[in-house]
Formats: sequence, C-alpha cells, structure tokens
Amino acid sequence: MILHRTGVLFVALAFAWGSAFSAIEIGLTTLPPILFAALRFDIAAVLFAGLVVVRELEWRPETKTDWLAIAVSGGLLVGGHFAFLFLGQSYVSSAVSAIVLSLTPIVTPPLALLLLPNQRFRAPAVAGLLVGLVGIVVIAVPGGSLDGQILGVALLFIAATVFALGSVLFERLEETLPTISVQAWAMVVGAGLLHGLSAFHPGEQLATVSLPSATLSALLYLGVVSTAGGFLAYFLLLDRVGATELSLVNYATPVIAALVGWALLGEAITATTVLGFALIVTGFGLCKLETLWRVGGPLVGYGPQRLLLADGDDGDDGDDDSSIVVDGNAYLRDRELGLSETDRSTRVAPHGD
Repeated sequence: MILHRTGVLFVALAFAWGSAFSAIEIGLTTLPPILFAALRFDIAAVLFAGLVVVRELEWRPETKTDWLAIAVSGGLLVGGHFAFLFLGQSYVSSAVSAIVLSLTPIVTPPLALLLLPNQRFRAPAVAGLLVGLVGIVVIAVPGGSLDGQILGVALLFIAATVFALGSVLFERLEETLPTISVQAWAMVVGAGLLHGLSAFHPGEQLATVSLPSATLSALLYLGVVSTAGGFLAYFLLLDRVGATELSLVNYATPVIAALVGWALLGEAITATTVLGFALIVTGFGLCKLETLWRVGGPLVGYGPQRLLLADGDDGDDGDDDSSIVVDGNAYLRDRELGLSETDRSTRVAPHGD
C-alpha cells in the first residue's frame, strides 16, 4: 500500500511539474515573463503561509543559518531560477524548456565539487557532463538564432545552473526552521525579488497586462497545482525515497511536458529534440553511475543484496540466518560467527582515548 501511494505521488509530481511548462506557454501569450513568475509565487506564498498557520509551525527565523537558508532558497531557487526560466521559455516551446531544465542534476556535481567539502569528481561524471552539454547543443542549434531558440536555451541553461547552485549552497546549511516554513519564506522572498526585477525589466509594464480566462486559469494552475501541490508532493517523496531516486523526476517531467504540449498546444516533437533528451539522460546516468548501481543493482540480481543461508529462518528467535552478499562474497552476521555482545563492541571500538 505504501509503495502504491509512493508511485501515485511520483506520477502526480511528474504531471504537476511537467504540465507546468504548457501553463507557462499559455500565460506568456498575454503576461510579461518575470511578472508572470512573480504572480505565480504570490499565490503559492499565500497557500504556504496558510499551511504554516494551520499546522502551527514555527515561522520566525532565529539563527543566522535560518536567514541564509531563506536568502538562498528565495533568492536563487525561486527568484533567480524562475526569472531565467520564464524568460527562456518565451523563446522556445514547453517541451524544449522542460528538457533543458532536466540538465540540472548534471550541472550539480561540478558545483558540489567546488563548494562542498569531501566531494570527488570521477571520470564518468566528467564524461556525463560533456554528454549532457552535447545534448543541449543538439537541441539548441537546429533553426536557432541569437534572438530565438539559441538565446532561449542559453537562458534556460542559466536557470538550471542557478537552481543547481542554490541546491548545493542550501545543502551546506543546517537551518532550525521546519522545511515548510523555510519554503513559505522562500516563496515570499522570491516573489518580492521577481516583482522587483519585473519593475526594472524593459517592456514589463502593468498598463499592458491583461488577464483573459485562459491566462488566469494558467496562473491559478501554476500557483496552486504546480507550485504549492508540487512542492508538497516533493517533500513527502523526499522523506520516503530520498534525493537520489527522487531526482529521476527530472526525466519524467520532460516526457509529460512534451505530451501535454503536443495534445494541448499542438507543439511538434522533433527527432533532434528526442536525440538531445536521450543524450541528457545518458549524461545523467554517467554522472550518477555509482549511485544507480548501488540502488538498481540488487533489483536485477547484482550488487549488495540479502542471501538466505540454508532454509532461511531458524525458527527459534524470530530472526533469520541471512548474510550480506557483495560482489559474490557472503559476509556472515555476528551471531553466525559466534561473537558475543562483548566481542562485537570490542570489534567496533577496539580502543579509545
């Protein structure tokens, strides 16, 4: 039952985030891009603030780290990221936008190497980064121009990089506020930053803004479903499956975006777009080769797994006689080796200061 609910949440998150690109495409027909992003987070900020109040969560930042977490999440993960995203998508289709944003997990490792201690960058990850960048070139070049697709892809690549930078910096922080409270603050700060950028961005004048029913529906969908609902589903899944498995949603959302864009907006899915996406997915696989092996290996009979010795359970103590098998080598449990509690503690901590 839990596995079923997790699968439903994953599909719901992929749809909420994947369909968002078509909603952005609809709204951009009448709304200037940065103002559109700001209005989206106005709605989400109100909903998250209400959730904080209803759940009676602590909302007041008390430490320097709390304020830094709010600044990073609001300034980079919301404000900077979505400013470039909405600007970039004003030049390209929703499918291309979603695919370029799926590059985020690939550009994250180099930034982590620079900013996080004890990070290593192996040869497959370098190859993965290069393959992913080739995928971006394949998507950007055909039919592109400096005032068209190439510019749009460049802006979207910056959006992916800004989000990756924010994620790496956020990982270094140990805030005391609940996650939902931090996200509520992030959306308030991000919306304020986006409104400020919109005021200074050429061509974004409130006098020219109109909200026909289609645009209003797209705005409400983005604020309620894609942002508030999407982020809630994201954090629920983060607790259940962890960041590595959840990062795969980055490769489900472009598929949803392409299908929704084709069905709702009549956008074409070209062979070069599919090839570029395949290269980006390959690049991700190379960057996460060790993690994917560790997670997926046991599912296909390789890697670390449980092996029952003899008939499995001994029938006496309610425990089984299983060992751990790694690369074909069986490692027996302490009880099977005849170690007492004293033996085990001595083996774990042979001496101390």
